[in-house]
Amino acid sequence: MYAAFCIAVTISFVGGRPGMISAATGAMALLMVTLVKDHGLQYLFAVTIVTGIVQIIFGVFKLSSFMKFVPKSVMSGFLNSLGILVFTAQLPHFKNATWQMYALVALGLAIIYLFPRITTAVPSTLISIIIVTSIALMSGLQLKTVGDMGSLPKELPFFSIPDVPFTLETLAIILPYSVMLAVIGLLESLLTASVLDDMTHTESNKHKEARGQGIANVVAGFFGGMAGCAMIGQSVINIKSGGRGRLSTFVAGGFLIVLLFVLGDYVVHIPMAALVAVMIMVSIGTFDWNSVATIHKVPKGNAFIMIVTVVIVLITHNLGLGVIIGTIISAVLFAFNMAKIHVKHLYIENKKIYEIHGQLFFASTAEYINAFSYNEDVKEIEMNFTNAHVWDDSAVAAIDKVIMKYEQNGVKVRITGLNERSSKLVANLATYNKRIAS
Repeated sequence: MYAAFCIAVTISFVGGRPGMISAATGAMALLMVTLVKDHGLQYLFAVTIVTGIVQIIFGVFKLSSFMKFVPKSVMSGFLNSLGILVFTAQLPHFKNATWQMYALVALGLAIIYLFPRITTAVPSTLISIIIVTSIALMSGLQLKTVGDMGSLPKELPFFSIPDVPFTLETLAIILPYSVMLAVIGLLESLLTASVLDDMTHTESNKHKEARGQGIANVVAGFFGGMAGCAMIGQSVINIKSGGRGRLSTFVAGGFLIVLLFVLGDYVVHIPMAALVAVMIMVSIGTFDWNSVATIHKVPKGNAFIMIVTVVIVLITHNLGLGVIIGTIISAVLFAFNMAKIHVKHLYIENKKIYEIHGQLFFASTAEYINAFSYNEDVKEIEMNFTNAHVWDDSAVAAIDKVIMKYEQNGVKVRITGLNERSSKLVANLATYNKRIAS
């Protein structure tokens, strides 16, 4: 609760994506379980502070630019897995539930989706919670409430420095956790920011968001909270309820304290049916239904990446891990597709011209080398790279190898059509660069 308050209020001032809600999340908490078990709660606060510092560094040096390498198929997998996780998290509330529970959840969903037809001045989710709670209290139904889920904190957060030794040994313990949390937190936050950008047709400052998340985590650590990041479910609710500015994020954090310390005696009586209805709406709104409808139209590789991302997240309950693995697989498939190089040839008198089409790099060198006929009755061959690009030292080594094989058979080799970057690379690295035509 302390983390949710500190992070939301701080990020409302320093974040880069207005309307996005940040707080402690399950993915972040999952990474801290072992830390707290092995070293204690104070180390959690220290890790939270260092996590924030690492994220600030990421933002200052603009490392968040790497988000552009996350493909749409991974984004869809991220959203779909999150929607499934949110929905399945509600299922335990239906265990041994009475018909009244099902009825109130259905009523809550009906209000959430139908009330906006009357007015959008008040969030339909809030109206749903109020009406469902009122019905449950007035009818005296015996339903699970917020109070049954656990007790609410009774003290305000206060500033304190984590009670851990300031030694290199301590740093060796907390730094691996901090880097991992920083990466996962930024990954989820920046993905959430991208989703909200699409929903609002606006563009957010990802570097500022990275710095803001870092500052918020530093504040949370000093006030007894754990590291957090953007919460896509709550952010979607906020945006769909009309909360587009920084004030909505600030109010989310501030109102949490009001709920705990002013309205806490009333909050405990809210039936879980009311909250389950809201979260089911979130899961439905989060899921990328279009990705399922078009799965038979997109390339098989894209569909595979999306499915793998979903499966990994559902198995590990770690959104960041799913995104990382999905992105890696996407990069491998991209390299595989780019490795398909085509070589065409034609004869002009005693010279044979090879036209190379495609990207020549480490993954396509074998196919490139095997595309030539080395025992030919010609005096000269020309390799035309007008429709190709030479990317790395492996590609240059392959060109050298082809030239060497031809020259061993007394065939002269010329290279033409290299673009500026390819020509510079070959000139710097090739053993036979003197054969390059200017």
